[in-house]
Amino acid sequence: MKLEILYQDDHLIVINKPANLLSVPDRYIADIPNVVHLLGAKFGDPIIAVHRLDKPTSGCLVVARTPEAHKELNRQFQDREVDKVYHAIVEGQPGDEEVEIDEPIATNPGKMGQMMVSNRGKHAFTIFKKMEEFGHQFSLVGVQIFTGRTHQIRVHLAYAGFPLMVDPFYGKREAFLLSEIKGRRYNYKKDREERPLLSRVPLHASRLAFNHPETGERLTFEAEMPKDMRATLNQLRKLGK
Repeated sequence: MKLEILYQDDHLIVINKPANLLSVPDRYIADIPNVVHLLGAKFGDPIIAVHRLDKPTSGCLVVARTPEAHKELNRQFQDREVDKVYHAIVEGQPGDEEVEIDEPIATNPGKMGQMMVSNRGKHAFTIFKKMEEFGHQFSLVGVQIFTGRTHQIRVHLAYAGFPLMVDPFYGKREAFLLSEIKGRRYNYKKDREERPLLSRVPLHASRLAFNHPETGERLTFEAEMPKDMRATLNQLRKLGK
């Protein structure tokens, strides 16, 4: 699998992670493709994960190439000195004002692998704002997170009433079909099953900014949105014309 390298030097590498690729090795099946192993094969070890993106999430991801760089980058993440901005396609239409969600997140004891807002959880803080709206059903939102809890954006957006367009855990659908928005205008082809326009969580880490662990220079990176999300947005925009 080819990885888009946004930046590299002797201390760190920043990539635009494709969707459906693990950030780190699977704990049970080590040979499943993942960023750490792919970069290690290309650049040599060590490749040390600093943070993670969920497997279906695309976008900016930084890894360290030395223990010293890892220590400093990890400190910046822990001390919330890193700017993390995401783009997400959501159900519904938030107002025009910025929305803050300051709600703790914990493991959902009733559903394996899922998280939930709970007073028993760890502090989690998210801000989001509508960027674009489509009809009466969907919106593109910009999201900034100041903590890094598992599924934080997905949980907080669903809690606020705006789940991701596609999210089998916290949303309404496992895939998005073009016929859902086109209705009778959709051109069905005989004996051919409709392919989903989007079949994963529409969440993209669009921007990442941090201080270089060696020089202290502020670095900012932006990653282009992947094809499936861009195609979905294009169809939603056409619907509104």
